[in-house]
Amino acid sequence: MNEGKPGTPGASEGPDGDFVLARPERPDGDYELPRPHDATASTPAAGSPDGGAPDSRHRGGTSADASEPVPGQSADTPAPGADAPAHPGPLHDPDPYSTPPYGEPGPWAPAPPVQHPAATPAHGVAVGVPPAPPEAAPAAPVVPAAPVAQDAPAAPVTDPWARYDPWAAPAAVAPLQQAGPVEEDVRCRRGRRRRALAGGALVIALVSGVAGGVVGVQLERNGGIGAVELPQAGVEAPERDPDSVAGIAAQALPSVVTLHVSGGGKAGTGTGFVLDDRGHILTNDHVVEPAGEDGDITVTFHSGDTAEATVVGRDSGYDLAVVRVKGVRGLAPLPLGNSDNVQVGDPVVAIGAPFDLAGTVTSGIISARERPITAGGEKGDGSDVSYVDALQTDAPINPGNSGGPLLDGKGRVIGINSAIRSADGGLDPEGGQSGSIGLGFAIPINQGKRVAEELIETGKATHPVIGITLDMEYSGDGARVAAEGSDGGPPVSTGGPGAEAGIRPGDVITKVDGRPVHSGEELIVKTRAHRPGDRLELTLERGGEERTVSLVLGSSDDG
Repeated sequence: MNEGKPGTPGASEGPDGDFVLARPERPDGDYELPRPHDATASTPAAGSPDGGAPDSRHRGGTSADASEPVPGQSADTPAPGADAPAHPGPLHDPDPYSTPPYGEPGPWAPAPPVQHPAATPAHGVAVGVPPAPPEAAPAAPVVPAAPVAQDAPAAPVTDPWARYDPWAAPAAVAPLQQAGPVEEDVRCRRGRRRRALAGGALVIALVSGVAGGVVGVQLERNGGIGAVELPQAGVEAPERDPDSVAGIAAQALPSVVTLHVSGGGKAGTGTGFVLDDRGHILTNDHVVEPAGEDGDITVTFHSGDTAEATVVGRDSGYDLAVVRVKGVRGLAPLPLGNSDNVQVGDPVVAIGAPFDLAGTVTSGIISARERPITAGGEKGDGSDVSYVDALQTDAPINPGNSGGPLLDGKGRVIGINSAIRSADGGLDPEGGQSGSIGLGFAIPINQGKRVAEELIETGKATHPVIGITLDMEYSGDGARVAAEGSDGGPPVSTGGPGAEAGIRPGDVITKVDGRPVHSGEELIVKTRAHRPGDRLELTLERGGEERTVSLVLGSSDDG
């Protein structure tokens, strides 16, 4: 409790010795507390007759108690010349929430006066304390409070209930502001915004999908919006390595021809190759066989030119034939190789017209050498059976390849393609209709060259012979000499090479030049692989004993 000083103007001593503030008397007999200068007095408040604030008795939020802190003065510093009045202790603890009637100022304080004329500001909006009217100035001087600057702001109101007026008119100056629901509104707006964004994204996705589908369909139908250019290698020189398949084919194709043969109600297609510049062409006998004596043979060159051909000579035992075209110039013969130099595994190239597809090139290797095969035999008397000590290759060979060249790695002819093993197990010079299964056979060019030379010179080929008749029904290992001749004569020709070597009926020949033979067909194949006049060494068995004989091959003029 602050104490006033005796003798201070405006103060009097109470009965108990305390000093209280003097109350100047108004003309109407009321008393009014002196008030400090209000910095907001220069701004009239709405609702008063003169534009100012209503009477001080009706100001909400301002207590008439002299203990109210004065703006610009500390609460602990008493006004000069005055003591703060003493108040009895509160009947209860202060309400921490300042809720009337239990909060401050306490049960001893009068209720705040009602302000009917003035508008109550919205909750949470601070307003300045309205100034007092000019006629309410104090009559008696009082101890002034600490000076307050004219521009200083009004003291903040710490108790919101001090300005509460339940009968006041609703504020029309500013809208109500709520503190609690703001966060909830923000969350709602964010949720609506997210839903709107999600919906927009879904619509965009659907529109994009439809547009993409339409554009894709148009691109597929129309080949694109603009020209499409894919990466591609530039133009290269057509020349290839002469030893490559492409190089070999480029050199050999101009010399390979396709033969179309018809006659006797038959027709066929085969292949041949040029032997010389005089128009001689080598092919298989079974290719030209349908022409017979008066059939037609048309030769088509790689350039597309055609020419008629005639048969020069043919031999069914070797399955070789030579035809000739006339009036054709610029023929390029194929170079001939040596089939004795061929080894298993050597690369080869086959050229022909399989199924009338002229100029077809295939490649492979030599699968085996000296493979004895027999083909033909349609006549039943054996006169059309071919005996070939063949080169075996896996280069694809099909019907129509017959008579075409089999070339080595340098483009030289080492064989004449003649037969294939068909899927049904048969060996057919026509190859059947099953196609290639990787078992093709070619006549060695050494044998073909000799036969071709004889056919060109004489129109027929000679066969090397031993002068014996073989028992083709013998099922044992080796070739057995028959007991009787085929034409009723002796089985060993008198004066022939076999008779001179001491061969007798019933002998079984098991080897030729040290190589085993297992049947009569193999003995014929091994014999015809030689020329007439060549010497052979035969191993034979007689009476359980093995002996060796040597002989010189004779010749036969019959084709």
